Amino acid sequence: MIKPSKPDNEAQRLLALQRYQILDSPRERSFDDLVTIATALCGTRMGAVTLVDQDRQWFKARQLLEAAETSRDISFCGHAILQPDQVMVVEDARNDPRFFDNPVVVDDPHVRFYAGAPLLSSEGLPLGTLCVFDAAPRQLSPGQRDALSALSRQVSLVMELRRYAHEIQQHMTDRAWYEQRLAEYNELLEQQNADLAEQSRTDPLTGLPNRRAMSTALEAAVVDADGQPRATAVALLDIDHFKTVNDLYGHATGDHVLAELARLLRAHFAGHGLAARYGGEEFVVLMPDTPLATAELQCDFLRMAVADLPLGLPLTISIGVAAHRHGDAIEQTLARADAALYRAKGEGRNRVLRAD
Repeated sequence: MIKPSKPDNEAQRLLALQRYQILDSPRERSFDDLVTIATALCGTRMGAVTLVDQDRQWFKARQLLEAAETSRDISFCGHAILQPDQVMVVEDARNDPRFFDNPVVVDDPHVRFYAGAPLLSSEGLPLGTLCVFDAAPRQLSPGQRDALSALSRQVSLVMELRRYAHEIQQHMTDRAWYEQRLAEYNELLEQQNADLAEQSRTDPLTGLPNRRAMSTALEAAVVDADGQPRATAVALLDIDHFKTVNDLYGHATGDHVLAELARLLRAHFAGHGLAARYGGEEFVVLMPDTPLATAELQCDFLRMAVADLPLGLPLTISIGVAAHRHGDAIEQTLARADAALYRAKGEGRNRVLRAD
């Protein structure tokens, strides 16, 4: 085991950490929520907001961890803060000379995978990390790495907001100071809410809108500005035998396939439709002002374009397409498209079928 060295600016770093008055404070939901989002995005069971003190790492928030703190000497985060401008990823700790005999690797919680994004103070000093980890080796896709880095910036913003709140409480008698800090607090809060709202609408791997964002778009697309129904078509598409791709070529290749399909969807429906990741290897396409026959033809062109993608492996998709019917709920239209997709897969896959 290699103990983490200390940064050259260790004294300034510790002073900055003390200014936040956060060490040994009670748990707070805003930090817990960001850990929950990080573990969900990265697909790990465990995660934490870790602050690296002089001789310990202390967890402001943690998921599936019993200890409130551990020694800095055995901390992964002590290594992560040495490179504050990047996410540190350890795909398999048993194969890393820094960690193979670390107590948290050899014993509970048996850490094998770790990814930590440094938390920076307003001066750019590393205070700790937002980290995710698991008991099994794994990889982090570029999209997941970017999402973890974005969430670490949100943790830093919450820490700044918390510090401002404490300062405001201490200076309530100075009205001018209070009004200035309150404006800064509101600006930071609006920025955080805007960033989190964007993340909640976007799939981190493909960059496409997610299921939640598509549901909102569907509701708006089936009627015009005057409330009159529009000829809107909806397609559900699924990558054929995607599990086999992951099993034969690995999850990194599977993520590459999803990203390339997303790129093709954006190009294919640019200007006259909206594509989103519906979940797993399934995508949904919204085609406003498009009759069903035209939508079916566009989907068939898409199916042929997918087969020609230069991926180095055979890839096909199955598609079910349905026209929204006036008076139906959005869920009914999606259900009819899903039934058509199910029939397309049952009839041999690599085809487009329209709903009745």
